[in-house]
Amino acid sequence: MSYENLTTKKEENIGWIIIDRPEKLNALNANTIKELHRAFLLFEEDPDVKAIILTGSGEKAFIAGADISELAELDFAAGKEYAAEGQELTILIENLKKPVVAAINGYALGGGTELALACHVRIASESAKMGQPEVKLGLIPGFGGPQRLARLVGKGKAMELILSGRIIDANESCEIGLVNKVVPPGDLLSTCVNLVKEIINNGPLALEYAIEAINKGMEQVLDGGLLLEAELFGKACSSEDSKEGTKAFLEKRKANFKGS
Repeated sequence: MSYENLTTKKEENIGWIIIDRPEKLNALNANTIKELHRAFLLFEEDPDVKAIILTGSGEKAFIAGADISELAELDFAAGKEYAAEGQELTILIENLKKPVVAAINGYALGGGTELALACHVRIASESAKMGQPEVKLGLIPGFGGPQRLARLVGKGKAMELILSGRIIDANESCEIGLVNKVVPPGDLLSTCVNLVKEIINNGPLALEYAIEAINKGMEQVLDGGLLLEAELFGKACSSEDSKEGTKAFLEKRKANFKGS
């Protein structure tokens, strides 16, 4: 599959999605959003891909935000549709059955922070900058930032960052829990690859159910989340993977998971 604004590749059961608009600091435009949607769906359906890494091309930006020239033309109806399309993409990423790791290699502003928030794990370069500066344009984040940021770092900190439009560095992003880890720029991709390899050694069905348990459990009160967790635990227990995993442990060998 060829793309105008993306580069994709597969290496060692890892699907790479690289936003490739370096001249625009990998800013999101309508076509890039559509291409990202298509790329994630294709990797989700590809049996050779066990996990996905999302990053930006070049050394300056992960995704430096939305394409301002497009935003300037939006009215109420077009703005609502634009936000809905971006939200559809972030919902897809968040609920993907395969783990998604964001390799944040530079500026991740506005929609860049929102796409990173939708990923299951976020690793940042020391040069990364993150924030939701939409209010400086007279706008608000529209791809799920107000929802996911508040859930991840707390209401107070989300209010502070979104209302001020302040851009924060990688270390502060890690301190508040916005990213999982900060590494030197030269170690970013290898760190993400090593983490993904560690993840995909585990049962693929277990990974899928764990993602669902966390995502859907966060949307419910504790009792509802526990009921969901018990149901998913039961489904895992009935899988061939669980039989293989427990047997392999008892036999002191590596499990041969098949995702069934």
